Amino acid sequence: MHEIVILGAGYAGTIATVSLAARTRGRDDLHITLVNATERFTERLRLHQVAAGEELADLRLPALLDGSGVDLVIGWVTRIDADKRTVRVDDERELHYDTLVYALGGVADTAVVPGADAHAYTLNSAHDAKLLAARLSGTTRVVVCSSGLTGVEAAAEIAEQHPDAEVTLLGRREPGVEMGPKARAYLQNALKRMGVRFRSGVDIIKIGPSGVDLAGGETVGADVVLWSSGVRIAPLASAAGIQTDDHGRIVTDDTLRSVSHDSVYAVGDAAAIRQAYGVMHGTCQSGMPTGAHVAQSIARELAGRAPKRFRFGYIHVPVSIGRHDAVVQFSRPDHTPRRFFLTGRAATWYKETVSSAPWPTYARIAKRPIFGDYWTRGGRYTR
Repeated sequence: MHEIVILGAGYAGTIATVSLAARTRGRDDLHITLVNATERFTERLRLHQVAAGEELADLRLPALLDGSGVDLVIGWVTRIDADKRTVRVDDERELHYDTLVYALGGVADTAVVPGADAHAYTLNSAHDAKLLAARLSGTTRVVVCSSGLTGVEAAAEIAEQHPDAEVTLLGRREPGVEMGPKARAYLQNALKRMGVRFRSGVDIIKIGPSGVDLAGGETVGADVVLWSSGVRIAPLASAAGIQTDDHGRIVTDDTLRSVSHDSVYAVGDAAAIRQAYGVMHGTCQSGMPTGAHVAQSIARELAGRAPKRFRFGYIHVPVSIGRHDAVVQFSRPDHTPRRFFLTGRAATWYKETVSSAPWPTYARIAKRPIFGDYWTRGGRYTR
């Protein structure tokens, strides 16, 4: 029996699971186990909505996997033994694997600034987002640390849902730096219309119970601080002796297999995947293609064929600005902006379509795995 264990049911891990299960349906010589902390699928693309007090659909992994033959194990991965090929879950259960798919994504890095872990909220999980939502009621001053896409979406959503709150966005770079000049200007003007104050070129050196300390001695007062800057990867892979980069991501070859352990594949945020333009950065846009590709690669291996090389090119930067506005900057494969972009209603529809697409996509792949080859056969995601 060939044991395949997939760690993490985020965007990349879930698509890897359903695609591999569908591709190997009917085989009695392999077994697939998916390990995740909860039964609920977390829509990370929408956690800023949860933080602002909105309710999302209750998407459950058991319903998705029903009839697939996949065993779902609920628990926290505490240790990987890459030599014995075992995984410990909650320090109580041990799972053996012949092939491991490492899809444990990253979280906001609260360790880089003193006080962030103790005094700031994050959007690392639905639970964290709900804690923030409960705290925002009646709040007058909110500071969002990071002018990246997550920070921008969170600041806009909070400002829209809590119009009496004073929302400030702090970051080293200006909002929309990934976009072209016109799209960036639209984004920044939209934030201003919503009452979001943003400051770029600032260095945050400490977070306390009553505000954010900046280099130079200034303190920005806050009742609530949201930290969405940086990404921290769990040290499980490096502790197991699997080769990782300086950020803790598993270093892969061009098929997404670990360069140090050929029984391990890595996908999504947890993988350092090099393309011609550099190392990919973790997003749903890039994570899902990696998961689909690994499923195809494992299926090829089981059939005695060699995995194919992974190729990926970005196509867009979609950013919501509350529930009624958005900007979508279309990009070249290397993530540099093209001239074309969308704003207003068209962009809002586009962004909502993107955000709601993963779950029905998983359901379609579970029934027709070839649908997943959209990302692995030279489609727009793999140009």
